[in-house]
Amino acid sequence: METNHAPRPEETGSRPSAVGAMVEMTMREALNQAMVEEMERDENVFLIGEEVGSYNGAYKVSQGMLERFGSRRVVDAPISENAFTGLGVGAAMTGLRPIVEFMSFNFSLVAFDQIISNAAKTLYMSGGQFNVPMVMRGAGGPAAQVAAQHSHSLEGLFAHFPGLKVVMPSTPADAKGLLKTSIRDDNPVVFIENELLYGVSGPVPAGELLLPLGQAVIRSEGSDVTIIAHSRMNHVLRMALEEFSREGISVELIDPRTIKPLDVETLARSVRKTHRAVIVEEGHRFAGVGAQIADDLYTACFDYLDAPIARVTHTENPTPYASNLEQASLPSVAEVVKAARAVLYRG
Repeated sequence: METNHAPRPEETGSRPSAVGAMVEMTMREALNQAMVEEMERDENVFLIGEEVGSYNGAYKVSQGMLERFGSRRVVDAPISENAFTGLGVGAAMTGLRPIVEFMSFNFSLVAFDQIISNAAKTLYMSGGQFNVPMVMRGAGGPAAQVAAQHSHSLEGLFAHFPGLKVVMPSTPADAKGLLKTSIRDDNPVVFIENELLYGVSGPVPAGELLLPLGQAVIRSEGSDVTIIAHSRMNHVLRMALEEFSREGISVELIDPRTIKPLDVETLARSVRKTHRAVIVEEGHRFAGVGAQIADDLYTACFDYLDAPIARVTHTENPTPYASNLEQASLPSVAEVVKAARAVLYRG
């Protein structure tokens, strides 16, 4: 049970940015701008987490926000994820709109009971009497040599539970637009930012920007094979499109942007066109996000497929610390090219 999706831009009084009005910024800056704009717009929005205030955030995403909004709305929490996540749930139930920052989503596991048993279930268990409009955001996914306990890809785990929405942007523009929409949503949203993308720059439309949850985007149109990849892997594959072109492979690259709700319609439409699909993720293969996407595509497109759906994932081991072993464990462009050639029966 959940309430309706977040309001569409036309329902909130927002207007598209002027044509050509774009500002270059990093994903870190785009996330900061989204939070600042929403806190200025709605006094019920506040930020809480470890080092979000005086230290400006572990990854400097909350830079300058303490000075701007004060310690009542930018709250430095003690090192107790279970406690400050529970505080966020309670605050949301009373009508506030907390943004709970996990320094790393690896640490969200400490707060798993609050996230799953309370944030995700309260609307249902209260018979619709209590919404939990909160965003739980922070850095996730494998980074660079942070080893086994700090390299989890947890999106599949959170997406498993009814009541939670899961968002994973790969560009600064999507980070801003999706975060603003998530903050306005009346349901709990898990918003996972890839640690290695914070410094990536890109154009962001000036002015109000709201992007709907549950709407994938086609990053590159093609005719031979559909490649579906979210978060950092989509960014990596966009950078590698020329390599596919040199291989003579025309790729339709799709970024789901939200894992739940998942835009199956857009994915299926592409697969019906190309007749082949490769799904790429940094998470593990068993019960991964790609397994769900493949199941949805087999159901929607079985008669259109000319080859089995291929998946490229993290190998079935904890992420190593050693750089060479870490790279061998994570999906690579070469592996994706190999998978694309396999579904095209090109050896």
